[in-house]
Amino acid sequence: MRTDSQIETERLIIRHWTLSEDDRAFFHFILSDETVRHFYPSRKDRQQADELLEGLVEKDSDSGLKWGVACLKASGRPVGFTGLGSVTYDTPFSPCVEIGWLYHPDVWGQGLATEAGIALLKHGFEDHGLDQIVAFAVHNNRPSIAVMERIGLLKVEDGGFDHPGVGDSHPHLKRHVLYSLTAGDWKAQQ
Repeated sequence: MRTDSQIETERLIIRHWTLSEDDRAFFHFILSDETVRHFYPSRKDRQQADELLEGLVEKDSDSGLKWGVACLKASGRPVGFTGLGSVTYDTPFSPCVEIGWLYHPDVWGQGLATEAGIALLKHGFEDHGLDQIVAFAVHNNRPSIAVMERIGLLKVEDGGFDHPGVGDSHPHLKRHVLYSLTAGDWKAQQ
């Protein structure tokens, strides 16, 4: 997301994180909840989450891309961590921009990740002029892979990779699948 924008969908407002207590509490929840973090090797305590959030809020991305918080339009309640971000670690497909999401289990199955994902792809391709957007997930994370497919991303054949951020202590979480969408393919889908 651009630092000067927010994205609205039918049911969501995707905005930048703040250092408010509501944002801090939700950020900590998303990074610590066992259900939400099922496909991640670590969980963060409140201090770690606060430090990460402070860095996220202070970080000035040269590309204008940032991770944001998805809030329900009707209530303003934060329900998701989502956005577009530059991949800064070494992968077989770096450098690149990824789309991602983590949502509160209370709203799973309501199509909010899909709704936000469609809007974020449009934002990336139209507002930022990106050539390609990728997404990746643990190979058996069916819910996340289903969102990737619903928003139009295409599986990269032979794109599987071992995530460099997942240690050998979690071998079941290392193998990831890669999905991608080019600007041309996105335009053709519209």
